[in-house]
Amino acid sequence: MRAVVYTESGDSSVLELVEREAAEPGPGEVRVRIVRAGVNPTDWKFRAGGMGELAFPEIVPGQDGAGVIDAIGADVTDLAVGDRVWTMLAQHTRPGGTAQEQVVLPVANVTVLPDSTSYDVGAALGVPAITAHRALTTSEDGPDRLAPGALDGMTVLVAGGAGAVGNAAIQLARWAGATVISTVSSDEKAVLAKAAGAHHTVNYRDADTVAAVRELAPDGVDLVVEVAPAQNLRSDVQLIKPRGTIAIYANNGGDELTLSVRETFSTNARFQWVLLYTVGPKALRAAADDITAAVADGGFAVGDGHGLPLHHYPLEQTAEAHAAVESGAVGKVLIDVGE
Repeated sequence: MRAVVYTESGDSSVLELVEREAAEPGPGEVRVRIVRAGVNPTDWKFRAGGMGELAFPEIVPGQDGAGVIDAIGADVTDLAVGDRVWTMLAQHTRPGGTAQEQVVLPVANVTVLPDSTSYDVGAALGVPAITAHRALTTSEDGPDRLAPGALDGMTVLVAGGAGAVGNAAIQLARWAGATVISTVSSDEKAVLAKAAGAHHTVNYRDADTVAAVRELAPDGVDLVVEVAPAQNLRSDVQLIKPRGTIAIYANNGGDELTLSVRETFSTNARFQWVLLYTVGPKALRAAADDITAAVADGGFAVGDGHGLPLHHYPLEQTAEAHAAVESGAVGKVLIDVGE
């Protein structure tokens, strides 16, 4: 089988297309023939050494993908050969990710893809959608699961609604019944956020964000999904309702921030840090099940009409796909692995 590998940290030039023997699944594992793989910022950050030294001598990148189960190991009862599935955290704690034609994974990292759902959608779930789900389900006064009506009466502010996580947060929040406001940096990105389902957008380059959001939500917002805390947290504190949650999943714009203790504790708000690798299996399974339900219900989709333009690359151009994500491509970068 064909696989993309790297054996040292570096820029995208360290990625190499090779031939490897397909592994056989062990107990509690399945092998997935990958049709489509997703590329996330974590993929190039791992490859570039930003997450520490390489955990294995040879690594196949890619946390997310979609395909068909072609072999099952012992003790696997809920999945079968021929099932269409999507993956999550394929590369986490393992050397083999989704940038290869066949990948072996524990059953916990695989979820059945609804029959009517494309592999493009399946490969675009994983990291972005699960991150969004986690951000939307940790509020003191909010739900711990998402479903239609779960966020009724709540207002969600999504920073950077044109990004992959922002897009997923908008779609899932809208599906669950929230009123969604999204901040964006341009009119073009406002179009994408609205296509995803945002009720309102605020261009933070042209407006006072706090004043503009307060005009839309005079009592403040129940939840913030935050991508750039160094830049936005002071504004978030001014906008959050008492006992609300500011869920922070990235460090865009810098690693350091300063907050006023009095200004902050008077909100009774919580800061929820979101990193999928340590949220635990219960939260991951809940997210996978809820996201699949949203997909089946038409609550999550991809493409221009849903605010998430797609950029396809063949497997042999995985380096170019990584470079596109690293340079800030708007939308979702996918790798076409198999037929």
